[in-house]
Amino acid sequence: LLNQLKNDYKILDVNGNRISRYESLYFDTKNFDLYHSHHRGKPSRFKVRIRKYVESELNFFEVKFKTNKGRTIKNRVKQKQIDGFIKDNAEELLNDKTPLKSDNLEAKIWVNYSRITFVNKNSPERVTIDLNLTFKNNEQNKTIDNLVIAEVKQDKFAISAFLKLMKKYHIREGAISKYCYGIVSLFEKIKHNNFKPKLILIKKALYGTSPRIS
Repeated sequence: LLNQLKNDYKILDVNGNRISRYESLYFDTKNFDLYHSHHRGKPSRFKVRIRKYVESELNFFEVKFKTNKGRTIKNRVKQKQIDGFIKDNAEELLNDKTPLKSDNLEAKIWVNYSRITFVNKNSPERVTIDLNLTFKNNEQNKTIDNLVIAEVKQDKFAISAFLKLMKKYHIREGAISKYCYGIVSLFEKIKHNNFKPKLILIKKALYGTSPRIS
């Protein structure tokens, strides 16, 4: 598929690296309140994480807020290190942008992957390709083999050669939060009924079947 797109896109190169590694440590309450807000489809919800850009050796504490209009707002501040705690300028940002308190949040899960970014040569569009998706915590480490996550970021009226190619091969779009997918993957007893249709589609893509999800 990528070979068919080579005339339409350039690959983002950062200091000689065309594949960038992302490592994100997500925070949630003891009872996974942020996860459950997403699972219930709550229109206004938060994600809290520290993201490490491995090749550039940069760390950012980030707060993502999805509004009831469907818009996602992200605020972030630099971090010297990732130690599993929200403090100093990270705590200030949390207090400023959310009703959450750092004392009520704890590190839950790492979501790591490698990303290739394509930039359209003729239209305001970027396509990101995520590979080697891995979820881990202190007890488990699970890599989702053979899964490729592609996301299109474009202006409303931009022409996308990538989307045309997906349509040609009958590859339908869908969406699932990597954080929520990771929580379901590592915490088997957590409620995930509303995600079952998406999880079944992922398993079908990975294994060519639709196994029952308990």
